[in-house]
Amino acid sequence: MSFEVFIDHSQSAPVIILKDLQNQTSAEIYALGGILNAFTISKSGKSSNLIAGFDSVDDAKLNLTNGFKSAKLSPFVCRMAAGKYQWNEDTFQIEKFFLEKHAIHGIVYDAVYQIQSTRADGNSASVELFYAYPGYEKGYPFPYLIQLLWKLEQGNKLTITTTITNANPSAIPISDGWHPYFTLGDSVDDYTLQFDSHQQVAFDTELLPTGELINDDRFTNGGSLKGVFLDNCFLLDASTHHPKCILSNQDLQLLIEPSINYPYMQFYTPDDRKKIAIENLSSAPDAFNNKMGLHILEPQETINFCTSYTAI
Repeated sequence: MSFEVFIDHSQSAPVIILKDLQNQTSAEIYALGGILNAFTISKSGKSSNLIAGFDSVDDAKLNLTNGFKSAKLSPFVCRMAAGKYQWNEDTFQIEKFFLEKHAIHGIVYDAVYQIQSTRADGNSASVELFYAYPGYEKGYPFPYLIQLLWKLEQGNKLTITTTITNANPSAIPISDGWHPYFTLGDSVDDYTLQFDSHQQVAFDTELLPTGELINDDRFTNGGSLKGVFLDNCFLLDASTHHPKCILSNQDLQLLIEPSINYPYMQFYTPDDRKKIAIENLSSAPDAFNNKMGLHILEPQETINFCTSYTAI
């Protein structure tokens, strides 16, 4: 069998490792937050981890809100203005985490998932994780279920599928996303970025959408990140069969392929210039207020979100 799944129970929450033994590719996933903490490939005899992760589960517990590395963004993504929104004529106030005046990055980023199942055969290794959000945050008192399926396949391909089911007796608003930071081993200034988009979501001075779209094709055919600072959200071009993003340098290339339910992509380049956040989003930031891409789930309704990462 060329693939295997190993579960490390030595830390404060389980760590799942998916391995391609033939190609020396692996993915390290924390039950804490469903975090992708490492995606390691071997190329030309050199091992490279493409994820800027944590030193341990305890490190993630202490420092997850400092950058939200690989955090699951749910039930809202990015910023929510003042942490407030209206739903069914009621006003709700999020309380969990704020950056200055605004709630950011959802509620369940630090949830500990149950390991539902693992599987390994000659073609892939996978783990299915499960978390039942009970509605504990008074700003979002709507229970829902999250299943995460991480799957490592031949060709250095890693896929994450998120399935959300409304467990509330009435309809709920929902957005979904991820917040991984990628590194190709040197400065972001040496990277090239290409993605299928011609439109940027216009932000105000507090990085909240204005409701407008700006024409922006800087990266449609690929562009250097040298000296470029990004903290922007783009609407992917749905006319292509699979809207995609390619991050590359002289040694490595990472292909990111989101499903149609992730029509937005946000980019952030931290000041250290050592990594870049590339976030697949089901909606624009502040969607609970501006409705840009917001999903409404009826009771027991299910929706899937999927993206894949292929390293070359």
